[in-house]
Amino acid sequence: MKYYDRVYGEVEISEPVVLEIINSQTLQRLKEIDQAGPRAFWVNPNVETNEYDHSRFAHSVGVYLLLKKYNAPLEEQIAGLIHDVSHSAFSHCADYALSSGSEKEHTHQDNVFDTFVRKSEIPSILKKYNIDLKYILNEKNFPLEEKNLPDLCADRIDYSLRTAVIFGVISFDEANSLLANLTTESNNWVFKDFGSAKKYAELFRKLNNDYYSGLLSATMFRTTGDYLKYALKQKYIIEEDLYTTDDVVLSIIAKQLDKDEKLKSLFDRMENKIKFENNPNDFDASVFCKSRVVDPLFKQGEEIKRVSEVDESWAEILKNESVPKEYFIKFEK
Repeated sequence: MKYYDRVYGEVEISEPVVLEIINSQTLQRLKEIDQAGPRAFWVNPNVETNEYDHSRFAHSVGVYLLLKKYNAPLEEQIAGLIHDVSHSAFSHCADYALSSGSEKEHTHQDNVFDTFVRKSEIPSILKKYNIDLKYILNEKNFPLEEKNLPDLCADRIDYSLRTAVIFGVISFDEANSLLANLTTESNNWVFKDFGSAKKYAELFRKLNNDYYSGLLSATMFRTTGDYLKYALKQKYIIEEDLYTTDDVVLSIIAKQLDKDEKLKSLFDRMENKIKFENNPNDFDASVFCKSRVVDPLFKQGEEIKRVSEVDESWAEILKNESVPKEYFIKFEK
């Protein structure tokens, strides 16, 4: 199967088990789930995207392609491909709507991942190819695919480069220049020199401040979470509905908009139709937003070091940026 990816370009996917998983309903559902959430709160809402470019599907396939590019074992490639299948509609916005989520850590999809996969068709696909489901579900087996912050992992590398390319922060060529200066060693992602490591670290910091943990994202999380939480409370939707797609959930709730003034007000906030500001002294809603910062490894001669070991200022940035950000949102009446 020929596949075009915004970060890795045109590639050929031929591994039968991978193709079967990609074509499964479980992976295909992710085409209709945006990587971030409602477009109204994108930093650049007018950016042109091709079909599925900014979806959980594109990111999932991207993680697989990155692991394949760096010759990770097939099992790790599969783990990367399925790592996001348990995301609900509106991605991390569910952490602000469901009690099983975490505003500060965005852990809902991780909490339900094992159960979700076991109930899907993925176990039967893996069994067909004699691949151990239990092994695939244990992320400790796959250090290139998943690591805790501030380390790099395939998941983190892909979503950052994907965001940067799609929103025009860097070009396709610049993304691939960073990848060309990246290697793996002892199950770690390691840049070949300090300059590349620092460039990527600064890029990730910019993405965090402008996209992942900025005021627009925080307001998106709060307003979408409040809209979904209210709809759940009023029984306009049930939790299982959240495991369909963004559009399906919206269409179900939309049937009640003309009948419920509070729902309509929450909808207008979610659609970014109501002006707002961050005002700690006078606010309608507070919200925490997960903040991300990385400390890449790089080669210095025969040694492997972290950016913060060479650049003292980065150690301070790590300390400050690793803490969840809190905003106090005041909406216009």
